[in-house]
This record gives sequence, C-alpha cells and structure tokens, in this order.
Amino acid sequence: MNKEKNLEKATFGAGCFWCVEAIYELVEGIEHVESGYSGGHVENPSYKEVTTGTTGHAEVARIHFDPDVISYEELLEVLWHTHNPTTLNRQGNDVGPQYRSVIFYHNEKQKEIAEKSLKKTDESNLWEDPIVTKIQPLENYYVAENYHQNYFENNPNAGYCSFVIAPKVKKFKKEFSYLLKDGEKVN
Repeated sequence: MNKEKNLEKATFGAGCFWCVEAIYELVEGIEHVESGYSGGHVENPSYKEVTTGTTGHAEVARIHFDPDVISYEELLEVLWHTHNPTTLNRQGNDVGPQYRSVIFYHNEKQKEIAEKSLKKTDESNLWEDPIVTKIQPLENYYVAENYHQNYFENNPNAGYCSFVIAPKVKKFKKEFSYLLKDGEKVN
C-alpha cells in the first residue's frame, strides 16, 4: 500500500519558519516539513521580498503528516506550546507581518478543528494574554528557496540556530518526548 496517499497537509505560521520546521521534523507521523510563504499578494516571492514585510506573506511550515499516526489536533497542540500566539506580528526579535501567528487551513474540517483548538487553548490559561493567531484558508502558497529547507539540520552552528532554535528544540523534546520519532534523544 502506498503510504503517500494517506498523507494530509497542515500549514502554520509561527515566527521564523526555520524554528517551526525544526520542531515538526522531530514528530512521529510527520513525513516531511517544507518551509514556504503563504497568505500574501506577491507571486513567487523571494525571501528578500518577504523580509520587507510588504508582500503580505507569512513565513510558514507546510507539514505532510500521517493522520493515522498523529492527528491535526495534536499538531495544533504542538503549535500552541512552541511559539507565542499572543504577540501580533512578532516572535522574539523577529518582528513584522511575515512572522505572524497564523493557521492556514486546507479544508473546512481543519478550520473547525483549529477554531475549537484556539478557543480551548485561549480558555486554558496556557498564555496569560489572549491568543491573536489568525485562522485563514490556505492561499498563494510558495515553497521557499532551497537553502531554507532543513535549515537547522544543515546549519546547527549558525548563530540563530545555536541561540534561538536549539533551546526551543531542547525544550520541545523534554515537554513532548512522547511525540518524538524513534531515534530522537531527549537531551
């Protein structure tokens, strides 16, 4: 049986796509994570264009997952815990609309699940401030340049990776050890 036919997609913006990709690559049931751009009005944007904050695009991670192994709800649970969904157009020192918190749904079922998950999380007091994450239909998705793909894996000693992504990955592995792929160590 071809497993590829069972895969679904999720697309999330949660700050720098390198961080989002690095987290979801660790999760059992995720076959592939791709960095890209979505939600804007410029066709085939470059990273340089997106970083200006004028294209309307957010940096996103497109997650190809096996729903028989991990649910969309679980993917959202990871999202709520691995970025700050209460800051508008900002994640840490990354500032601008390209770093906004957004869930781009692929179908009505995902929209419904995302709305319920946001409401539940907002009411749970996980975050002190209200969640500002937008839930929008997926539109105008473009794959980011090749050098952005698997960025953390390929550049573990780069400054941003060492100081921003590595601590986030370490925290995720500790808090979500039950979701890790076989072979991933909790350090």
